[in-house]
Amino acid sequence: MAGNALVTGGSRGIGAGIARTLAGHGYDIAFTYSTAEAEARQQQEEIQALGRRCVYRQASLEEREVPEETVKWAIRELGTIDTLVCNAGVTRLQTLMTITDEVYDLLMNLNYRAYIYCARTAARHMIKHDIKGSIIFITSTHGNRAYRGDGIYGALKAGLNRIVQSFAIDLAPYGIRINAVAPGATQVRFGSANRWGEWLGPRIPLGRRGQPGDIGEAVAFFADTERSGYITGQTLQVDGGLIIPGMPEDPKAAPWIYGKEEKSWDDSDL
Repeated sequence: MAGNALVTGGSRGIGAGIARTLAGHGYDIAFTYSTAEAEARQQQEEIQALGRRCVYRQASLEEREVPEETVKWAIRELGTIDTLVCNAGVTRLQTLMTITDEVYDLLMNLNYRAYIYCARTAARHMIKHDIKGSIIFITSTHGNRAYRGDGIYGALKAGLNRIVQSFAIDLAPYGIRINAVAPGATQVRFGSANRWGEWLGPRIPLGRRGQPGDIGEAVAFFADTERSGYITGQTLQVDGGLIIPGMPEDPKAAPWIYGKEEKSWDDSDL
């Protein structure tokens, strides 16, 4: 297994795990970062230490022209790409009463439109050069299960899970496959901020939170034509069984699900 891959949002967290895993499987890597250049540089060094070529660039993918520019940059740097991993995104949770224009626009542009525009540019390149490539969208279990405050975030993830089905039909005549990987609770940072994750981990059926490498291996599977060449338009949930049990029966276990939120919006003109 070897090739050239572009991973958006590949400097930290899940994206970093994906990029390192693909490099370990023989891929040369191009990746983007948003703000953390020091982390991007360290990521590059770690991938180069594996004997793979690695380039990176800053990319504000929520801006309309940047997704297409980014894919074309990766093609110039690597010569071609046969794998695209759309991972860059943010988690923003707001209830119906507190949704702001800024958060709505950011989620729509970065978590949704950027995926489509990156995929479009990569697909056109693959078709032109007769590359039987693979496109992978990183979505979320929020696309399959509703939680408080994830109306916009979760709906867009669900939309990506659905859109790969239609795109798979569009791309199948060219031998290009597109699939999605939907992570559950994944440990991307360490320290006190992970107290919630430490509580959650033992309650996941497999007994732990996911690691970025777990998601990376799922992506590597979809990228490998020999192992997944007859799979397209699918979403693989990688969550240790997190959402199988459903709603907790004891409200005391999750009061944020059932209780009212503290009012924070302005109703003076209502």
